Amino acid sequence: MNNKSVNLPLDDSTCGWYSALNDLPAAKRLQGMQRADFAVIGAGFAGLAAARRLAEQLPQARIILVDAQRVGYGASGRNSGFVIDLPHKFALEHPDPAHKQRLLSLNRSAISQLQGLVTKHGIDCQWSHAGKYQGAVGPRGQAHLEHFAKLMDELGEPFKWVNGEALADVIGSQHYSQAIYTPGCYLMQPAALVNGLGCSLPENVELLEESPIQRLERDSNGGWILHGSKGQITTPKLLLGTSIFTQEFGFLRNRLLPVMTFASWTRPLSDAELARFGGQLDWGLTPADHAGTTVRMTQDRRLIIRNTYKHVPKYGRSTSDAMREGVRNDHRKAFLARYPQLADVPFTHTWGGVYAISRNFTNFFGELQDNVYASACDNGVGAAWGTISGTLLADLAIGADSNQLRDIQAVTGMPSLNPPEPFLGIGVRSRIRLAAWNSRSEL
Repeated sequence: MNNKSVNLPLDDSTCGWYSALNDLPAAKRLQGMQRADFAVIGAGFAGLAAARRLAEQLPQARIILVDAQRVGYGASGRNSGFVIDLPHKFALEHPDPAHKQRLLSLNRSAISQLQGLVTKHGIDCQWSHAGKYQGAVGPRGQAHLEHFAKLMDELGEPFKWVNGEALADVIGSQHYSQAIYTPGCYLMQPAALVNGLGCSLPENVELLEESPIQRLERDSNGGWILHGSKGQITTPKLLLGTSIFTQEFGFLRNRLLPVMTFASWTRPLSDAELARFGGQLDWGLTPADHAGTTVRMTQDRRLIIRNTYKHVPKYGRSTSDAMREGVRNDHRKAFLARYPQLADVPFTHTWGGVYAISRNFTNFFGELQDNVYASACDNGVGAAWGTISGTLLADLAIGADSNQLRDIQAVTGMPSLNPPEPFLGIGVRSRIRLAAWNSRSEL
């Protein structure tokens, strides 16, 4: 088994979503020798859902959920706040209609699950059934929109074209030529949602934060020993909701690609600035060309710009203040192109988040080896996928069966092997630069 110490998360401290949280409970950390019936590493969407499901199915079991950071501080609290029902762009082009319908059903089950938890526990996270716009700036984006409309027709899903002034009335910008609106997406404040999910776990889940697991070891009974700096957890069954960091524990090595995306947001707009903005609150727009710019207006009046992708082989250690400053400047250009009337409104935060993609755009779900299970590689659509895959991973670990479990097994597989370094890094960086160049008119 892997005896090497793992490379731990090193996220920046400038995430706007996390900074907006209030009254966080004190962190409970791993101390001493602990035993659990199940241990779950990673308290993002997948780990939280797995721990909750285990606890609900086995109320007498002791479940320990452990994270290297605070809940909401990692990737699950750093996205742009979309919970998307539609399959990802690449999955939408899958030749098997049944494959796409399975993905759609799984995503919608996750949304229903999250909505139920938000309502039941009163989680204050700006949860909203707002739908989503997919926007085009120029001819390249319009061609992507027409292709998307064709895929929606084939899938039998509703959508609406939105043009000109009707779009500007919503988003406060004349920058876009047209958009397609799809109604199934929900919006939220991701750090608040994840934190709320962590605070509302069943009583038989013990959440340990700021407790990085540095090494895994097999015990003499075929179970696992999780080594932290100030304690250990012994468990017969281990579930990994660790996304890109799964490879740090010796699994799926050379199959996952760590990519970081970046976002910046403004302070809340004043009444006068909101009047100049001229649009509505609480909407989200993703680019028709996937390498373009995502824009959101939150319920609390903040505009968000997200673009720029970086290959980060050392995760947070691959970034720097200078890199973030360059990203912030790029975001500023995109912001001013869309909102010249708000040129005096500053950004207050710029942050990045690491996620895992695979070269064949395949998600891993299942048993990695005896008594260790993982959901890894969400390919950039983590909120819904993490929630449903974590839930079903718990079912798999306890031997349950369902149509949904068979569905997720049918649509997942093994991420393809990556070429060795330095060829991998050269190739990924070249692909990112080419995508940015081709999409420059949509940025």
